[in-house]
Amino acid sequence: MADWLTYSASDFLLFAPRTYYRLFELYNEAIWPGQFLALAAGIVIFALLLRRDAKRSRAVPALLAACWLWVAWAYLLTRYDTINWAAKYFAIGFVLQAVLLIAVSLRRRVHLSPSSDTRNRFGLALFIFALAIQPLIGPLLFDRPWTETEIFALAPDPTAVATLGALLLSVRGRAALLLMPLPLVWCAVSAVTLWTMGSPEAWVMTIVPAAALACIALFPR
Repeated sequence: MADWLTYSASDFLLFAPRTYYRLFELYNEAIWPGQFLALAAGIVIFALLLRRDAKRSRAVPALLAACWLWVAWAYLLTRYDTINWAAKYFAIGFVLQAVLLIAVSLRRRVHLSPSSDTRNRFGLALFIFALAIQPLIGPLLFDRPWTETEIFALAPDPTAVATLGALLLSVRGRAALLLMPLPLVWCAVSAVTLWTMGSPEAWVMTIVPAAALACIALFPR
């Protein structure tokens, strides 16, 4: 028992930080120029979030579901699984989130009603952060190569953060209870991984879910 106390979290890490980030570099090279399609999808979702059209509002969870499915297959199963045996279980979670998004959309449980209230503003800000700011943090602040950039709809972290932003704006009641947990869980998993690697970007995935939970608590629907 005493021997276990000598271990730190880094002793259980299955890969080196360089291997982790190199995976994104290889991934980005393999799917080029898919990054432009991902950016376009993010802009379309953002535009829909600003509308009150009920039919268009159902497209938001459908588009988000497609993003979660892509990340599950193209990144988690095809690439992350090569360095982390738990990736296949993460992929199952991402597929489940996609199924829940589709189910909620079909049952018309999504209500896009942009207004000036604090929760809506925070949701929009979080979506913009994931789409346009989060991918730039590594290259601009921590000197990571641009080829390792993590992009919404392609990488799990910004996809989860953007989804939280969209859900804060558009979902309430039972639908929120269904759709919020898995993005929050992924943020926690990613934060632990990044802290264990000693990544300076770990604070992002720590603060974001905490702020989202605080927003839910302070501004319930």
